[in-house]
Amino acid sequence: MHQFLPYAWFQNQCVPFEEASISIATHALHYGTGAFGGMRAIPDPQNADTMLLFRADRHARRLSQSARLLLTDLSEEIILSAITAMLRANKPGQPVYLRPFVYTSDLGIAPRLHDIETDFLVYGLPLGDYLSPEGVSCRISSWTRQEDRSLPLRGKISGAYITSSLAKTEAVQSGFDEALLLNSRGKISEASGMNLFLVRDGQLITPGVDQDILEGITRESVMELAKAMEIPVIERPVDKTELFIADEVFLTGTAAKVTPIRQIESTVLQSQHPVMQALKDRLIAISEGRDSAYEHWVTRIATP
Repeated sequence: MHQFLPYAWFQNQCVPFEEASISIATHALHYGTGAFGGMRAIPDPQNADTMLLFRADRHARRLSQSARLLLTDLSEEIILSAITAMLRANKPGQPVYLRPFVYTSDLGIAPRLHDIETDFLVYGLPLGDYLSPEGVSCRISSWTRQEDRSLPLRGKISGAYITSSLAKTEAVQSGFDEALLLNSRGKISEASGMNLFLVRDGQLITPGVDQDILEGITRESVMELAKAMEIPVIERPVDKTELFIADEVFLTGTAAKVTPIRQIESTVLQSQHPVMQALKDRLIAISEGRDSAYEHWVTRIATP
């Protein structure tokens, strides 16, 4: 059972989590007309009264852009202001996961995005490792990742996650930890809620934005760091068989962080991940405020 943070941001103010409730007739509940983000906040190792957010500006920008895909205006400033107020109200003192969510709050029954009320909320919960840091097993899902021509995949649209939910449950119920989805062209797209990387001959390879992936912020950060560390980065289509012979395969995401894949279907993969580990160590140092070169990736919020 989840233990949520005591306060949520709801209807433009911080309220006790139990009071942040919506009607069973809420439009977004029925039609998936919402968009969400995911952010991690951790206590500053040097100051217990400060929380550190990794790339808060990029998360706010993506959520604002996602809202625009729903024909809703939600500025980055409003998002960050709400998150700041919510963290100060909760004073978590431990690593937490934050879920900002913009949604159609109207009680109408017509599926539409015009002439409709919208709202914005934020809640959070303590969160450690979403996936095992030792590595996960994956199966190739029988479900296909949607196409951008049918859903706006560059936003984290809530309705799109039915496919992720089906794929994740299929994987777990068949004995695996996670699912890998192919796109409509038969190429690797992403996992149920994470981007994918592989390493071959010292090159870092990942499916490009033309492969119907979510433009992940951890993914973007990994690529930027790799280039700074002089690791060649290639964005291109990836066939599933290429994963079986790769030197390293791993997943990235806000919840998943950086997690190795140890097995795909019946194939056990390489157990050593030197490139992934170097990138992971650098990301941890940055997120903990210990890398001055990337101080601009960290937002500090005082919670006295």
